[in-house]
Amino acid sequence: MNVIFIAPPAAGKGTISSFLVHDYNYIHLSTGDLLREVAKTNHEIAELMQSGKFISDDIIFGLIKDKIVSLKDKAFILDGVPRNLNQAKYLTELLKEIDVDNYLVINIDISKDTLEKRATGRRICPQCGASYNIYFPEFQPTKENTCNECGSELIARSDDSLETFKVRYQTYLDNTLPVLDYYQTLNKLVTINANQDSDLIIKDVLNSLKVKEND
Repeated sequence: MNVIFIAPPAAGKGTISSFLVHDYNYIHLSTGDLLREVAKTNHEIAELMQSGKFISDDIIFGLIKDKIVSLKDKAFILDGVPRNLNQAKYLTELLKEIDVDNYLVINIDISKDTLEKRATGRRICPQCGASYNIYFPEFQPTKENTCNECGSELIARSDDSLETFKVRYQTYLDNTLPVLDYYQTLNKLVTINANQDSDLIIKDVLNSLKVKEND
């Protein structure tokens, strides 16, 4: 069963994806990774990415189509789209075109308060890249504001501010709610409660995939 994740920023989508990749041999398809890979040989896309200009859905979905076809029925996780209703409809038609119907859309539902703490409490080591969070005991450094690995002073990324989080979260709500309604009508949507321990979240994801596989 292929998977399309719908999740707000800092919801834990990456952790779940990594589990499915390592334990169940899923192929992780990130639109960002696909674009960066093509940009190595395609100067036009490279220039668009470097300048921060808009990259059309035609280009993005063309890359997705080629990649999925090349997988030859290996299970995949699609990460990065759809971000709005138009992209969701575009993706549905693309998957029909290449005869892929065995997919599930997993909505990761998590409270705004938890997301805000994950985003604004994140601290990064500028030397070794280790990541911490000041609001969650299991992710706090042993010594305040000091990296456990190399002893460097931790920093907060500029895009982890409260203001940035509020904008990103509201953008997500505005664009994503119609997408969830759309997939609900297609009977492709499952919502996972991410306000619980990670083991329970993984269990719910696997149960959802198993249910669909037995349908």
